[in-house]
Amino acid sequence: MARTPTQYQGTGRRKTSTARVILRPGNGTIIANGRALEEYLPREVLRMDLRRPLEICEVQEQFDVHVNVNGGGMSGQAGAMRLGIARALLLVNPEFRARMKPMGLLTRDAREVERKKYGKAGARRSFQFSKR
Repeated sequence: MARTPTQYQGTGRRKTSTARVILRPGNGTIIANGRALEEYLPREVLRMDLRRPLEICEVQEQFDVHVNVNGGGMSGQAGAMRLGIARALLLVNPEFRARMKPMGLLTRDAREVERKKYGKAGARRSFQFSKR
């Protein structure tokens, strides 16, 4: 009977996105919703931001990352994946906290979109005032 390899799970959220991350020992491939990361996130800035926890802990070649992410847009999903990866790395080695905490990688970005109010054009913007 084959034993499954060790895996570490982390959950990340940002805006309206939720990411479930699984880290498995491997060679550093990142798969998001069954697609390669370059295919899933076309913007290089988002991919660099997502890889920061792995680079800071110097384990980018040691783990394969599998992510299921839904909700929100590209930026929110990338932020959710980053937080999920950081939380999963804490399960790998709790000493990584000292490296990631000062960089703000373990903090959930709580900013959400403010709702639109009645009598306003958006959340706060008023309609243009006409004197005549």
